[in-house]
Amino acid sequence: MSSRVLPERPLPGHAVCLDLRTAGHGPGPAADAYGAEAEAAVRAALDSPQPAGERRFLVVDAADRLVAHQLLYERLSSYGPAHIVCLAVGARGERTVSRSLTLRPPAAGILWVFDTADDGVPGEAVLRPLVDVLSTPEVFDAVLRALGEVVHGVAVPAVRVLEHDLTDEARARAWRQAVEGLTGPEVPATGGVSAEQLPGALALLLDEGVPRSLSGHHWLPPRGRAGARLAACEEALGDAVDGYERVRGAAGLLTRVGRTVDLPGDVERVTEELARFRAAVADAFGAAGGTRLTAEHRGLLRDRGVELPEMPREISRTGIVPALRDHTHDLIAKGLPLRSVAARLAALSARTAPVGSAARLARLDAICGPERLRRLGGRHPFTAGGSRPAAFAVTGLLALLAGVWPVVGWALGPAVGVLAAGLAHLALRRRPNRSPDGRIDGGGATGAAPRLFGGLVGGVAGAALGQFLGPPAWAGALVAALSTAAVVLLALRDWSRAVDDWWARADPEAAGRILREIQALVVTTAVHDWLFAEVRHHCSAGAGAVARLLRALAATADAHGQPYAPRESSDRTETAPPPSPDGGAASWSWEDWGEDETDTWSDLDDEPPAGAPVPSHHGPSSPGDAFDPFDGPGASDPYGASEPYGQAPGAAGGPPPPSGPAPGWLERRYGDGGPALVDTLVGDLVAGTVLILDRCWAGIERDPGATASAVYEQRLDELLAETRLRLERDVAASPPPAYDGLRDREGLTALAAFTDRSDRPDAARLTGVAPDAVARLLLAEDDPGRTVALCGPEHLRLLSHDPLAARQVRFVPEAMRRGAAGDDVWRGTAEDVVWTGAGRHAGILRLVPLRADVVNTVRAEEAGEP
Repeated sequence: MSSRVLPERPLPGHAVCLDLRTAGHGPGPAADAYGAEAEAAVRAALDSPQPAGERRFLVVDAADRLVAHQLLYERLSSYGPAHIVCLAVGARGERTVSRSLTLRPPAAGILWVFDTADDGVPGEAVLRPLVDVLSTPEVFDAVLRALGEVVHGVAVPAVRVLEHDLTDEARARAWRQAVEGLTGPEVPATGGVSAEQLPGALALLLDEGVPRSLSGHHWLPPRGRAGARLAACEEALGDAVDGYERVRGAAGLLTRVGRTVDLPGDVERVTEELARFRAAVADAFGAAGGTRLTAEHRGLLRDRGVELPEMPREISRTGIVPALRDHTHDLIAKGLPLRSVAARLAALSARTAPVGSAARLARLDAICGPERLRRLGGRHPFTAGGSRPAAFAVTGLLALLAGVWPVVGWALGPAVGVLAAGLAHLALRRRPNRSPDGRIDGGGATGAAPRLFGGLVGGVAGAALGQFLGPPAWAGALVAALSTAAVVLLALRDWSRAVDDWWARADPEAAGRILREIQALVVTTAVHDWLFAEVRHHCSAGAGAVARLLRALAATADAHGQPYAPRESSDRTETAPPPSPDGGAASWSWEDWGEDETDTWSDLDDEPPAGAPVPSHHGPSSPGDAFDPFDGPGASDPYGASEPYGQAPGAAGGPPPPSGPAPGWLERRYGDGGPALVDTLVGDLVAGTVLILDRCWAGIERDPGATASAVYEQRLDELLAETRLRLERDVAASPPPAYDGLRDREGLTALAAFTDRSDRPDAARLTGVAPDAVARLLLAEDDPGRTVALCGPEHLRLLSHDPLAARQVRFVPEAMRRGAAGDDVWRGTAEDVVWTGAGRHAGILRLVPLRADVVNTVRAEEAGEP
C-alpha cells in the first residue's frame, strides 16, 4: 500500500481513503503480512470520523484483486450502509475486470484506470490528484450517481483538471507570516495597565477606589483602639484651631484670653495623639500583613480597632475569571498577537498581586514619619512689628503729629511713642508660642525698643514744631486723637499678622491633612489588602496562568510552525503543456472508432502476442523490468522514507511529496499568494486558539496554579496541522471544521468575527491566480476531445461504442466563484456544475462505460484470504 497516493490526513467531511493494493499473490508470509495490513487499513477507515448519516470510502485497489477483497469491502459496510467508489488500477495486459456483488450500484461503483503511458510520469503523480478530486464529498457523490447510470457501474475516467496552487516559496512565506502574526515578537511584561482598559471587576483592583456599597462604612469605629486615637487627635486639633481663632483677634492681645489659651500645649497634644494614632495603624498593618485574609486576621484587626465589612456586591471571586476571559478576548479582538496579550496579562498579574498590608508601612512613614512629626511639633519664634526701621519711622511720625498740639504736645507726643512700645511689649508677653505657665516658649520679638525711641524723638520734634506753628487747639486735639487711634490699629494689625504667620509656620492643621491621608490609606489597605486579598490573589494567579499558557502556545507555534522544507523537484511549470497527440495518454473522441481500425488485442480471450512486453503488476520487478508506476508496497519509494512533521515533504500536515512531472490531463497554475491569504490564515489560527482557550477557563477558576499547558499545546499542534493541511489542500479556501464543544458561547460574542470563519475570501485573493481558465474550460461546448482517457490506445476497444452512454461531472471549488469579479466570470455556467466546498482542483470527469463483455460479476466467491 502506498501512502504517497492517499492524503496525509483527510479533511473533515471528505471520503475516507484507503489503499488495498498488494505486492504479491498466493499464500506465503508476504501474503499473510499483507492480509493483516489490509485488515488494519479497513479497521482504521471504519474508525475514521465521518458526518452523521454519511459514510464514504474511496478505495484504491488492484483491478485483478477486487473479488479476492470481497470480505474487506463487506466490512466497510459493517457499521451501516456505506458508499464506495473503487479506483481499480489495471495493468497494461488486463482486458477484463471482475467484481463482486458488493461493488454494484447504487452503493458502489468502479473507476478502472490503466497504467499511464506518459513517459517519465510516476503512477503516484497520476493517482494522487485523482484521489484528491474524488475524495471531495460533492465530487464523490456526483461520480457515484453517474456510475449508477452506466452499464455495470464500471467506467474508465477521461479527465481534464486545472490545479490552482501556491508556489513553494509563497506557501512557506505565507505560513511563516501567519505563525508570526499569531505569536508576535517577544514583549517585556513592563507595560502599564490602565483601569480604563479593563472590565469593571478588574478595574476595581487597580484604581484603589472604594466600591460604592462601602462608601458609608465606618472602618475605624470610635470604640476601637485606632478609632479612639483618631478621635483624641481630632479633638486636640479642634482645640488648637479654636484657640487660634480666639487668640488672633483684638481679644487675644488686649484681654486675658491670650493668657488662658495654651496654643503650644494644644499643638503638642496634637502631635502626640497623631503619633499614637500612627502607631495604632502601623500595629494593625503589621498584625494582618499577610497576603491572604483569614478569620484570625479579622479578629486581630477588630482588636486593633479596624472593622471589616463583608465582601461588597460589586466584586467577587467567581467573577474574576470571566472578567479575565473577556479582557483576553478583547485584547485578541484588537489584533494583538499571543505574546503581546501575554505581556499585558503578566503586567496585570503583577499589578494585582497582593503584597500584604505590611508593605503599606512605607507609605505610612511617607505620610506621617518621624521627621514630619518632629516638624509638626517644632517650636517656632513669634515675630511681630515688621522691619525695625519702618517701625521707628512710623511711630516717630505718629508721635510727631500728636505733639503739634501746643503746650500739651510736650507730653502727648512722647506718650504716643510710649503707647506703641507698650502694645508691642504686650504682644511679646502674650505671644501664642508661649504657654501660660512658661513650660513651652518658642521665643519672639515685637520691636518695642524702636517704637519707644522713635516715639520719643517724634514727640519732642512735634512739640517743638507745634510751639513754632501755633495751630489752634482743636486741630492739635484732632491730630493727637487720630495718631493715638492709628497706633492702636497698627498694633492690632501687626498682632493678627504675626499670629497668622506663626500659625502658618507651625502648621498644626497639617495634622488634619495627615489624618485624612492615613484614613484613606487605612481604607485602601482594608479594601485592597484585606477585603480583596483573596480576589486579588485569584486574579493575579489567573492572569499569570493565562500569560504563561499563551507564551507556551506561542513557543509551540514557533517550534511546530516552521516553514516548509524545500521540495526536491524543480519540474514545476506555470502551465503544464497540453498532451501530445502522439503520447500514450492522448485525448480521444468517438471518431477514433473506425470500422477499419486494427485492434492490437482483437481477441480479448487470447494472450498477448509473443514477445509483447507485459509488465507484471504483482510480481517482483527485476532490474531489467520497466518501471511500473502502480506498484504497491513492493515498489521502491523514489522519494525515500517519510520524516517527522514539518521536517520533510509528505509528513503529516506538511507539504506533499515532490510532484515531479505532471500527467498530461493535469494543468497546474501557481500563484504567489493573494492579498487575503496571510490574514485568512492568521484569522483561522486566532479563532482556533480562542477555541482552545475556551477549555482552560474552568481549570483556572478551580486552581490557576494547576493549569497544565501540555494539553493545550497538543491541541495547538493539531490546530497548526489542520490549518497547514488546509493550506496545502486548497490554499485555506475551506473553513475550519465546526467546533461544537464550547463551554461558554456567550464569552465569545465579542470575537464573533474571529470564531466564525465560514465567510472565506475567493480563491483569487488567496492564491493570486485568476479563475478565468477554469471558467473557459467549463463554459466551452461539450467536447470529449478536451479530456484525456486514463488508458492506453490499446484499451480503446474495451470502451462502449455508445457516445450517449458516457456521463460527465464538472466540478469547481466554491471559492473560485466567490467575490464580485467571480460572479461575472461564472455567468452562464452550466447548471450541472458541482460546486465543491474544498479543494484546489477544477475540471471535468468524463465516465466512459465499458463493453458489456468486459465486466464480469462474480456472484459466488469463496472468501479466502483478502
